[in-house]
Amino acid sequence: MALALAACGGQQTADLPPLADVPTFEVVAGTGLSGHGWDGVVEAVRRADLSAQTAGRVAEMRVDVNDRVRQGDVLLRITAVEQDAGASAARAQLRATEAAAAEAEQTWRRYAALADGQYVSKLQLDQARSARDAAVAARDAARANLAQAAQQAGYTVVRAPFAGVVATRDVEPGETVVPGQPLVSVYEPRELRIEVAVPQTRADAIRRDPQATVVLPGGREVEPAEVIVFPAADSTSHSVNVRVRLPDLDPAPAPGSTAKVRFDADTEAGDGAAPLRIPVSAVAQRGELSGAYVKQGDRLLLRQLRLGARIGDQVEVISGLQAGDRVARDPVAAMQALAAQRRATEATHE
Repeated sequence: MALALAACGGQQTADLPPLADVPTFEVVAGTGLSGHGWDGVVEAVRRADLSAQTAGRVAEMRVDVNDRVRQGDVLLRITAVEQDAGASAARAQLRATEAAAAEAEQTWRRYAALADGQYVSKLQLDQARSARDAAVAARDAARANLAQAAQQAGYTVVRAPFAGVVATRDVEPGETVVPGQPLVSVYEPRELRIEVAVPQTRADAIRRDPQATVVLPGGREVEPAEVIVFPAADSTSHSVNVRVRLPDLDPAPAPGSTAKVRFDADTEAGDGAAPLRIPVSAVAQRGELSGAYVKQGDRLLLRQLRLGARIGDQVEVISGLQAGDRVARDPVAAMQALAAQRRATEATHE
């Protein structure tokens, strides 16, 4: 794209053959959102990504994406054959250690009674006490093992931590899972927020006047329920995060979707004119670079653009265009017309 920009910029206006008819539109000022807008991503305040805490096979899947669940509802079950067997073994081990501890306690009591009459030595009494203490410790360890085994068995039933909507489902019935593997994720759709990073030079003004407007996908504008400016700046980017909590919306925007936040403090400070907005279809994409074909007389110039947020079928242009520019509606048609003009120029020179 850089070569194309250089080539377009190096053309001479003289002796250019007529340019093929390319549909264009005029860039109009003031079509964007007034004030400075900051891009952010909608995220759920309460979101739980549930992962497997035990190994097994998915025996039952009770929910799917977009299902509403209540707190405590069973989302899925994992086979518990090994876990139940481990719990049974732990219970048997606990019974054995309890019997051994009871026997060691009785033995020590008998030795203690005989020691009063000096029928047993002090060494034998100490050995009986040590055996009793060891048996009690083994019993306590068996109880802990049983609690751990019972917990592993409880991990085979995955329940909703709170009421919400199932966002993702990562496993299917019959699939083998291991600890740490994602299973499902749940979020609360009524509690949403957006975090944006603003320069530290604007943070104080926003903190004094925490009024904002949020532009959601599709162009819907809402007033936030709360604006929180973080007290400290990031040491690397020197920006300050601002958290904007959205009100209860119906329909609610999907977490992960982009949105734009405009602060009244920026508008009152005269933070420039409204950014221009052009159709997304008029943008020519060349790798990571974006551009648009601008018509000037019989010339087509490919200008590099710096784009902002996309709202519906339009995108904001931060730099690269001015009001009054005529932009080709179809970048492909513009490129073809430009190529035809160059071929005609070469044929004329020959």
